Amino acid sequence: MSWISALADLQHRGEPCVLVTIIEERGSTPRNSGSKMVVTAERIFETIGGGHLEFKAMEIAREMLESRSQDTRLERFSLGASLGQCCGGATVLLFEPMGQPQAHIAVFGAGHVGRALVPLLASLPCKVRWIDSRENEFPEQIPSGVDKVVNEEVIDEIADMPKGSYFIVMTHNHQLDLELTAEILKRNDFAYFGLIGSKTKRLKFEHRLRERGFASETVQRMRCPMGIQEVKGKLPVEIAISIAGEVVATYNANFGQEVKKGETVAKLIPSSRREQA
Repeated sequence: MSWISALADLQHRGEPCVLVTIIEERGSTPRNSGSKMVVTAERIFETIGGGHLEFKAMEIAREMLESRSQDTRLERFSLGASLGQCCGGATVLLFEPMGQPQAHIAVFGAGHVGRALVPLLASLPCKVRWIDSRENEFPEQIPSGVDKVVNEEVIDEIADMPKGSYFIVMTHNHQLDLELTAEILKRNDFAYFGLIGSKTKRLKFEHRLRERGFASETVQRMRCPMGIQEVKGKLPVEIAISIAGEVVATYNANFGQEVKKGETVAKLIPSSRREQA
């Protein structure tokens, strides 16, 4: 498959990759300027000449994928003994991340706010998993790029999310909200966790979580009520816009930095005073 076809296919499937291009060559090199290679977490398409240079380029590209880097990168290589190459020339490689989501988001609940929120999240550079146990609650048309997950044991889906994920809990059942909250806080490696509800609901949950032995600093990482203060209103779309705004504010403030255990998103964005239904 050509690199152009590979990029198109990966973009269609929402799979991130790094495009590696030779942008400068000096002396004898295995491939000419303009040669390209596409690197994913598990595959490569095309070649920049093989050998240890290509191996090192794959290694750098996969490090960028693992760290979710969005920044382009230039690397210069001398094709001598240190790289196990006998060409004797030099080459400069450009690494360009493609299709890397700025946030992996799990939305629990396909109710009225969920149905307003998910299309907004789908239009952002995010990878969204929309989770509910009730098949008939989902709309007929699921936004492009959103994974619909129907699972009777929705709590099991938490473990499948990568470190630094965003969790949004808005189910039809307060007890289920509590169990999801407890499981998410046990991980405590998320970039963002928002729970729909009022200040009264938060106080009740804080009390129950303390009874279960959760430390105060861990519970404080929970955003409830969630959403940014500046967006008012109680209509589903108004609440959804507020939550989406908070997600954007979080990944803009925190992108490219590893989430430290115990760090609170409240340090990054203003707390919401709006009570949610």
